[in-house]
Amino acid sequence: MKLKELFEGIPHQGQLPEGETELVTIDSRKVCPGAVFVCTRGGRFDGHSFAADALKKGALAVVTDHSLGLEREVVVPDTRRAYALLCHNYFGNPARKLKLVAVTGTNGKTTVTYLLKQILEYAGFRCGLIGTIRSEVDQMEIPAKFTTPEAWDLAALFARMVNAGCTHVLLEASSQALDQLRLYGLRFAVGIFTNLTQDHLDYHGTMENYYQAKRTLFEQTDAAVINLDDDWGRRLAGEIPPQPLLTCSVERDEADLNAKNLELRADGVRFEMVGRDFIQRVRFPMPGSYSAHNALTAAGGALLLGVGPELVAKALTHSPGVRGRCELLYVGRFTIICDYAHTGDGIEKVLSGLRPFVTGRLVVLFGCAGERDRTKRAPMAQAALRYADLIVLTSDNPRGEDPYSILADVEPELKKGKVPYFVEVERRRAIRFALETLQEGDVLVLCGKGHEDYQAIDGVTIYLDEHRIVADWLQQAGLTEKENEMGE
Repeated sequence: MKLKELFEGIPHQGQLPEGETELVTIDSRKVCPGAVFVCTRGGRFDGHSFAADALKKGALAVVTDHSLGLEREVVVPDTRRAYALLCHNYFGNPARKLKLVAVTGTNGKTTVTYLLKQILEYAGFRCGLIGTIRSEVDQMEIPAKFTTPEAWDLAALFARMVNAGCTHVLLEASSQALDQLRLYGLRFAVGIFTNLTQDHLDYHGTMENYYQAKRTLFEQTDAAVINLDDDWGRRLAGEIPPQPLLTCSVERDEADLNAKNLELRADGVRFEMVGRDFIQRVRFPMPGSYSAHNALTAAGGALLLGVGPELVAKALTHSPGVRGRCELLYVGRFTIICDYAHTGDGIEKVLSGLRPFVTGRLVVLFGCAGERDRTKRAPMAQAALRYADLIVLTSDNPRGEDPYSILADVEPELKKGKVPYFVEVERRRAIRFALETLQEGDVLVLCGKGHEDYQAIDGVTIYLDEHRIVADWLQQAGLTEKENEMGE
């Protein structure tokens, strides 16, 4: 693409060099002859330091936010914003041909995006999805590196989705992505807020900064869905720019969309989805009260997109669930559930939602991530203590941190409680131990890994899929099939 076309609509100073480019990048390692290198500032590096080297590598131009006195230099007011616009220009602005829906919040983003995709596909639309587990172009799956990709990868995905005939895209909007302007220049038909609880303070520093990052999404939305059962959600509902707003709640009658007569079961939840002028019964195959929140929030997004309430209810009832999100791995004499909960609030939501239907013991396995916000560790242990009858403490993703020191950081909190616990640093052995303890009526919740099929340990990624571990154990025990499904 010629630079004149690439920079269309982007204020800049400096003469655009002649020539065509096939790459726009903010990664100096990817610079090659003909590339356009955009100098952005990050937490550890400033791309302006690599501008001269980029030109030596053959970059067609370098984009800066101030003059460096270099040849083939193009100066823009903000390189982050310019980078996003350059990427979308390069691919022909495919996002303008799609209805974009962004979901933000601490917990529930993945579940809500998948449920929305399921509802829209049930209604006959062809959809794309971009999120934590993977990206999807209609039915084609693409591995995901980040929850919300950088602008170049986003624009490339949008282009593939347009070519595949997609009309809607469901996207997880992480707080880091919003703060780093990865979504700059995009317009969303619907923005959805799930909740806000302590997480990512190693990046944002304070909850207020974390909230403000999430809030910026709603400066780019045409309509919004907000969970009124969350304190931050109620604040957000009063602060977002004027736009059509649909509020959801399991607890507050003033919301536009409610879940009434909620029934919690081992194999899912049942409720009446009540709007201003309709009532629809829903049988949703993901257990826990917070699953009703996620289903209701996804329903709100679908309603704003024009899907009728009866069709929404049918789609939720026929949902296959979401991998690694309160996922039922086995239901029979006991129940085994896999969930991505990796914060105190996440564990709180899962366990409080499951506790009411546990007839035996609630067995909880969890670990704490290494090289992440350490203040999350005590709340995770406290949440487990509030609900569990037996706790298995193990490793999550230690990364470069000593896994034994992580356990030593958490165990004193468990000693304060009266719940028996077992400590095993090796997660595979810990899972096998938990499985061997199961008795009639017990519920085992494997927290933290969810969809992940790996562990990150000391710079090495090893294969570890809890789905496979549980399946192998069930087969050895002669329990290879779910023994019951959601009844009528």
